[in-house]
Amino acid sequence: MFALIDCNNFYASCERVFRPDLNGKPVVVLSNNDGCVIARSNEAKAIGIPMGAPAFEYEKLFQQHGVQVFSANFALYGDMSNRVMTILSDYSPEMEIYSIDECFLKLHGFNLFNLQTYGEEIRYKVTKWTGIPISVGIAPTKALAKVANRIAKKYPNETNSVYIIDSEEKRIKALKWLRVEDVWGIGRQHSKRLNAIGINTAFDFTQLDDEVVKKQMAIVGLRLKHDLQGVPTLDLEERQIKKNIATTRSFETNYTEYEQLAERISTFASSCAEKLRKQNSCCNSLMVFIHTNGHRTDLLQYSRNIVVKLPFPTNSSIELAKFATQALQRIFKKGYAYKKSGVIVQDFTQANSLQKKLFENRDERHIPLMQAIDKMNLLFGQQKIRLASQDTKRVWKMKQQKLSPRYTTNLNDIITINV
Repeated sequence: MFALIDCNNFYASCERVFRPDLNGKPVVVLSNNDGCVIARSNEAKAIGIPMGAPAFEYEKLFQQHGVQVFSANFALYGDMSNRVMTILSDYSPEMEIYSIDECFLKLHGFNLFNLQTYGEEIRYKVTKWTGIPISVGIAPTKALAKVANRIAKKYPNETNSVYIIDSEEKRIKALKWLRVEDVWGIGRQHSKRLNAIGINTAFDFTQLDDEVVKKQMAIVGLRLKHDLQGVPTLDLEERQIKKNIATTRSFETNYTEYEQLAERISTFASSCAEKLRKQNSCCNSLMVFIHTNGHRTDLLQYSRNIVVKLPFPTNSSIELAKFATQALQRIFKKGYAYKKSGVIVQDFTQANSLQKKLFENRDERHIPLMQAIDKMNLLFGQQKIRLASQDTKRVWKMKQQKLSPRYTTNLNDIITINV
């Protein structure tokens, strides 16, 4: 059996942990630069605020219903996620952290356990110890555990937020209830094609011929179908290293000068290099892109990207910043107001298995230097040590006008209790 544990409205729930006065009130969390809604409490969903809603378009609705609006506090959310996952790791030796708010547990050898009671114990402990409400779905396969979790979340009172698919009758009933577009792993385009041939529910999908599924969705879709039929096909996955790393940002103001963009590109490349070093990788190519604000029809528009093959694999901030700014020189055009840019590193090689080339190789002196910089930044705070090409007076800054305190990760923001 597999269990899927999902934190309910996770970002909004994190904000409520330290603001119990918000319980029962509509809460939304906004994306980077306070752009769009990325999390909603059930109360916010009930008044019609959709996921991805542009914040400026819904300001009147926010005021009308007293919606509590927060900027994304990723330091807080990441720490709360780690606390939840640490608790869950006690309930099974086999665990897959699927996302910041979801986790699979493999319940192998739990035949003598009362799984309903076990699920309720998990839910109680996580909520008691962290304040985060969760839903638990248990089933013979990962895909069915996803379905069971959806039922537990949809009907918390009837299921006590724990639902188990442990019979063929329950499996068929659940699949007939679930729309095909809501099935884990079936995206928007696939669901449109399936609807066009009369497939409207998850059960309909499982009745398709294997060859039809394979033609529509390749081998991945076929594995999903078998998993939904109760045949364990998808196992727990180990955390794999990323195949590409991106650092991109929209600017708080439009940039018109090359020097402004070059400083940002240097900073983005340095950030990518740091992430590469964390997973012990080097990149062999990178992409730099810049574009103007497509919403400003009164301004000239320009968008361009360039992929650069590096002469050698590297994860040095110095070398990647140099290559990235050289790439920027090739695509920058004067006379445009740029709103967004980014650096994407790709084509990775393990840092400890590099083959030297005959003419050009990474500067070996950078290896201990980058290690020292990473240690100092970890000890004294991010971006304390920077490249000369970066603005030393500028801290990475996003528009976060409604940012809550970092209660659990910053001593200056620790909660105060009056007794």
